Amino acid sequence: MSAPSPVVAILMGSDSDLPAMAECARVLEDYQVPYDIRVLSAHRSPEEAATYAREAAARGLRVIIAGAGGAAHLAGAMAAHSTLPVIGVPLDSSPLGGFDALLATVQMPPGVPVAAVGVGLMGAKNAAHLAVAILALQDGALRARLHAKRKKMAEETVAKAATLPDKLRKLLGGS
Repeated sequence: MSAPSPVVAILMGSDSDLPAMAECARVLEDYQVPYDIRVLSAHRSPEEAATYAREAAARGLRVIIAGAGGAAHLAGAMAAHSTLPVIGVPLDSSPLGGFDALLATVQMPPGVPVAAVGVGLMGAKNAAHLAVAILALQDGALRARLHAKRKKMAEETVAKAATLPDKLRKLLGGS
């Protein structure tokens, strides 16, 4: 039996971005969402990046996640060549701590939107969670997994809150 066709693309401008973008893969695997992961650069391989974006929908992809640092043009390049939802993950790869990538990701011209998440690992995780939420609009089984995950997160938070008085007492040196 062959593996299911990918429905999410995880793209990065450089293989040095893999530690952050691997978090996207981890989340998608938790939800059993098949993905394609690649290095494509808006600057170093612009033709390949444009072709990938133009052909993404025909290959069955439904959401594109693009992580990049610095000028962070990868997400915008994907959005320029595809009407699929594009989620940009700004990465911290410059002396500006990812702020430059964040601004480049969120400041898209009207009509060519890119959804933006936080910088770095947290943003990469949230990009995958957002992709799952988008896909769950049309997939009841995935929607059920999403609801179960959110319920589990809520239960874990409530359980942690119940332990706070004991933890606080220990931190303050009490018995």
